[in-house]
Amino acid sequence: MKKRMMYSGLALIFTGLACFTACKKDNNSAESGTTKVDIRMTDAPGNFDKINLSVKEIVLFSQGKPYTFAATSSIFNILDFRIGSNKPDILVASGEMPSGEITEIRLVLNDSGNTIVVGGISQALKTPSGQSSGWKVKLKANPSLVPGVTYSLLLDFDAAKSIVNTDNGQYLLKPVVRGITAATSGLVSGAVMPLLSRPEVLVIAGTDTVGTLADPLTGNFTVGGLAAGSYSVKFAPVTGYKDSTITNVNVVLGQNTNLGVITLKQ
Repeated sequence: MKKRMMYSGLALIFTGLACFTACKKDNNSAESGTTKVDIRMTDAPGNFDKINLSVKEIVLFSQGKPYTFAATSSIFNILDFRIGSNKPDILVASGEMPSGEITEIRLVLNDSGNTIVVGGISQALKTPSGQSSGWKVKLKANPSLVPGVTYSLLLDFDAAKSIVNTDNGQYLLKPVVRGITAATSGLVSGAVMPLLSRPEVLVIAGTDTVGTLADPLTGNFTVGGLAAGSYSVKFAPVTGYKDSTITNVNVVLGQNTNLGVITLKQ
């Protein structure tokens, strides 16, 4: 069977939800100079049965000061939440902080409770020592929080590359963080047939590659957090099927570029 490459990242999407009726500005927050932030998590799938995460807190930094959002969710299987599905994300924390520029974000996990299930066998997910301060998110652009406007922070956990299989059969959890603002992102989606081809879907621009796996039950895939531009989309199936690449795929900010149904040949 063809060896699968692993691609990952935590893609962060800030969406300003300035509202007039259903989500109108909070006058008190505007006057006091604070902003509400809802923090959610979603996943780009990996080749595992389950990845159970125990999130302790998310820390946002502004003007050199940390603002801690304690997790309100219990342990959850991140693979249950996927963009484009009927459960696109899970709310993990929410709260208010002073308005202004966000310069750094850290995801902090509990020392215990993080597990992985592979082939029906569950084992603990270990994190490297010295990570008590969490995993740093490198933002391509620092979002500015406006007083009285609610923002949604989406952590897009791409399972594949975040999980490291060691030589002794154990697994390490080493999240990779990719920061993108909603104002500079688009989507590529579609479906791949036949289902038995089980391909990796790689969206490529120059030396930058973002990957996911087609859903094994439906063949659907979605890759988000893409800057505007022209991409190649490569489908790398299991042994027995041929690779295929679609070139000149145009991604537009705030839009979904749907490639339709792609049929791979044997």
